[in-house]
Amino acid sequence: MSNNNLNVASEDLDVLIVGAGFSGLYQLQIFRKLGYSFKVFDVAADIGGTWYWNRYPGARVDTPAFIYTFSAEELWKDWNWTEKYPSQQEMRAYFQHVDDKLGLKKDITFNTRVVSAEWDDGEHRWTVKTDNGLVVQPRFLILATGSLTVPYIPAFKGLEKFQGVCHHTGRWPEEGVAVKGKRVAVVGTGSTGVQVIQEIGPEVGHLKVFQRTPILCLPMGQEKLDVETHIKQKPLYPTYFRFRLQTFAGFPYNPYPKDFTSSTPEERILRQEEYWAKGGFQSIGAFNDTAFNQESNDGVYAFWRSKVRARLRDPKMQEKLAPTVCPHPIGGRRLSLEQTYYEVFNQDNVDLIDLNENPIAEFTSKGIVTGDGKEHEFDVIVLATGWDGVTGAMTKIDIRGIGGQTVAEKWKDGVYTNLGMTVSGFPNMFFMSGPQAPTAFSVGPSCIEPQGDWIANVIKHMKKNHLTKIEATPEAEQIWRGMVMSIHDKLLVRNARGWWNGANIPGKPAEILSFLGGVPTYFNRCTEVAENGYEGFVLSGKGNGQA
Repeated sequence: MSNNNLNVASEDLDVLIVGAGFSGLYQLQIFRKLGYSFKVFDVAADIGGTWYWNRYPGARVDTPAFIYTFSAEELWKDWNWTEKYPSQQEMRAYFQHVDDKLGLKKDITFNTRVVSAEWDDGEHRWTVKTDNGLVVQPRFLILATGSLTVPYIPAFKGLEKFQGVCHHTGRWPEEGVAVKGKRVAVVGTGSTGVQVIQEIGPEVGHLKVFQRTPILCLPMGQEKLDVETHIKQKPLYPTYFRFRLQTFAGFPYNPYPKDFTSSTPEERILRQEEYWAKGGFQSIGAFNDTAFNQESNDGVYAFWRSKVRARLRDPKMQEKLAPTVCPHPIGGRRLSLEQTYYEVFNQDNVDLIDLNENPIAEFTSKGIVTGDGKEHEFDVIVLATGWDGVTGAMTKIDIRGIGGQTVAEKWKDGVYTNLGMTVSGFPNMFFMSGPQAPTAFSVGPSCIEPQGDWIANVIKHMKKNHLTKIEATPEAEQIWRGMVMSIHDKLLVRNARGWWNGANIPGKPAEILSFLGGVPTYFNRCTEVAENGYEGFVLSGKGNGQA
C-alpha cells in the first residue's frame, strides 16, 4: 500500500485515475503497459472499491463468480472460487490475488481523497487537489469512483442521540459488530438489508425490520465449487467473456426468446418453473416482454408472489412481503438474490414495521420512536438506507470545467453526458460505471473492461496525433440523453422509483441514470463513434502541438 512517487512532475503526468476498484485497476494496468505517466488515488486503505467498504454481515456478490472477474487469463487460470456467489471476504482475497499477479498497489496512493479538480483551458490540463495536500496536473482525468459508493442516511431526527452501536452498511467497521443475543434494528430492505437480515436473523436476540417498500427477492441458487468444477468450466472462460458482451446485461444468458403473451398457460407455468429452478436473476427471465408488457409483468409477479408466500407462515407477513398488488413493476427496482431471507420472518423473535403505516418519528438514546409514540429499544441499529447512486461520487467532488461550472451545477436539473463516459464543458475527463451507461443494468466487469479499452484508445489516438484536448459537444449530449430517455420511457421501469432514477435522494432530479438499451447496443454505438473519427467530440492540440 505504497504512497510513493508523490512528486511526479505535473508536465509529465498523463493520467490521473480516481478509484482503485474494478474500474481503476483495469485502467491502471492498461496505462502501465502503454508506458504513460499516471497516478491512482483512492480514499480507502486498500484496493477493491465497493468490496473494500461493504463489510456488513452477509455481504455477497449477486453475479456468478466466473463472470464477475477480470477477463485476462493470467488472473483466472490459477484462481478457484469456493462458491458460485462469493462473499465479500472472498472478493477481498481475489483482489489480493490480482495484486499478487500484477503488482498494482505500488502505483496507488491510498488514504487519499480527491477534493477538487479544475480545468486549465490554456494548458489543457487538470489541477487536482487531495485532502492530504497533494496537487497533480494530469492531462487526462479518469473517474473510476463507482456507482454505489456514497452512503445515504436520511435526516432522521435525533440520530446522534442513540447511545448504542449504529452503522451504515457501507461503512461497517472492519472488526465487525457483535449481534448475537442483541436487540437489533435493520432500517431498510434493499439488497444490503436483505443480506444483513438473512445473515444475522438466526443469531440475534430480537430483530425489528423497518420496511417502506417490500423488495422482490429471487432465489440465489448458491453452490459450493470444487476443483473438478473449475477444471471443467475454465476451458469455456474465454467464450463466456466474449459472450457476456453479446447479452443484454452482460450475464452469460439471455431471456427465453418468446413473449409471455404469445405462450399458452401451460407453457408459461413450465417455462417459469424451469427458469426459477436455475436461480439468480434469470429466475424471472422466462419471457422477453416482461420489461415492457404489463400483462407479462403481472403474470410473472403473480408467479413470484406464489413462490414467496409459500415460504411464509403468517398471512399478515405474506401481505407485507409479497403483497397482493405489486408495489411496482417487477424488475422496475433493484432485485436481490436471497437464500433464507423469507424464513427469517417466520421466527418468533422477528418483527416487521411498515414505515408507510408507522414511520420513524425520531431516534433516542435507547432506540427509535415510531409514529404511534412507541419507543423501540435496541443495542444495535443497522442503517441499510442505501446510496446516492451513480452520480453521487462524482458530484461530491468539486470538479470545475470550462468557465468554472461544477459537475454538480451542470447536473442539478438533469444529467447530460455523451456515451455515458464524458461531459461537455469538462474536457479530457472520462468516467466509468457512471450515469447514462449500462451501469445499473449490467454486470460490472462486462461494462468496465470495454469502457476502459475505449477510453484508453481515445488517449492513444490523441497522443499519436499530438492532440491535447477532447470535449463532447452539447449537441452530442442532447442526442445521447434523448436516446437514454426514449428507451426508458418505453419500459415499465418508468413506473418505479428508487436509486436507479435518483428518487431516493431528496432534491435529486428523478430520472433514469443508466442506459437501458443493453450492453451490445451501447458498445456498438461507442465503436461507431470511434470509427467515425470520434464524432460528437471536438479534438484539438495546444499551440506547440505537443501531447
